[in-house]
Amino acid sequence: MTASLADILTTQKNAVVGVNNISDTLYNLEGFRNSREVSAATFLQQGDSWVARVSVIVAGSSTGFIYDAPSLASAAVGNRLYVIQNTVGIQEVKLPANQGIVVQPGTGMILCVSFS
Repeated sequence: MTASLADILTTQKNAVVGVNNISDTLYNLEGFRNSREVSAATFLQQGDSWVARVSVIVAGSSTGFIYDAPSLASAAVGNRLYVIQNTVGIQEVKLPANQGIVVQPGTGMILCVSFS
């Protein structure tokens, strides 16, 4: 028994959808959004999020933080997600945030964040 043209096309469509889903997942894990240069406390995104990496452009004199918080005002010690080291370079974060993403650079620090 041979497959009909409709069966063959459906199989091909399902393969393409599967590859697209894998591609989208990888794209999200790498962070498909980037912040502009951040030098003060900044709210980046609300809700379920993914912080991929931080690029520290200017080290500053103290560490910074990334918070899992739904607003700038709610970023506090209890919901710190990541400590941003005050050294120039790229820091791999790869952590989920449930409430949202708030970034607080250290004193004099300038950075960019890649997130989804």
